[in-house]
Amino acid sequence: MAAILDVKGLSAWYGPIRALYDLDLTIEQGGVTALLGANGAGKTTTLRAICNMTRRAGTTTFDGKDISKFTTEDIVRLGIGQVPEGRGTFTGLSVDENLRLAFHIRKDRAEAMRDMDLVFELFPRLKERIKQQAGTLSGGEQQMLAVGRALMLAPRLMLLDEPSFGLAPLIVQEIFRILKRINVEKKVSMLIVEQNAALALELADHVYLLETGRVVTQGPSELVKNDETLRKAYLGY
Repeated sequence: MAAILDVKGLSAWYGPIRALYDLDLTIEQGGVTALLGANGAGKTTTLRAICNMTRRAGTTTFDGKDISKFTTEDIVRLGIGQVPEGRGTFTGLSVDENLRLAFHIRKDRAEAMRDMDLVFELFPRLKERIKQQAGTLSGGEQQMLAVGRALMLAPRLMLLDEPSFGLAPLIVQEIFRILKRINVEKKVSMLIVEQNAALALELADHVYLLETGRVVTQGPSELVKNDETLRKAYLGY
């Protein structure tokens, strides 16, 4: 299967501090890849570096196109949607207004309206709260809105940073069930950073383990799920 994202020699810095060291990372078209590791391993930085949100070096190729020098906005326009850590919604805007922000980027207004219908189909609670200010939603509802906002960009690849963080177990299960549906039915590829490693391994078909900014191992998710030594060494369970 062809790769939708191919990253070679990715390094990143925060000021003088180097956070990533020559990462190689490939995401297959239609696949779900998990990026796992302890706090401080460089997982969030990897997502930020892919979208050129931090000082970086290396090559990033999306669907055969080198995007290493693209602006973050241009990367989004190409079809990479982000669900950032901490929800990333505009809390002062309503649910409806948050979703309609995508209209500023998309030219296909009719298709965008159909995607809004899809968001409300996947997340009926958002439709019930369509005029409610995003900042007054529950944590789970805000995470649903964050996923919905990413979907409104008609992404071919979604980058998700800690989608389960701070949420009740039943809400987490619901969100991951919907992410699986988006992947299977809409053929959206995904790169997911997640502290709940067991949950991420159930969703993903491939995994990269990071330690202090370096890839220490990678392979099919079954490899990690079935390797207790590997899990205890890098994932703590």
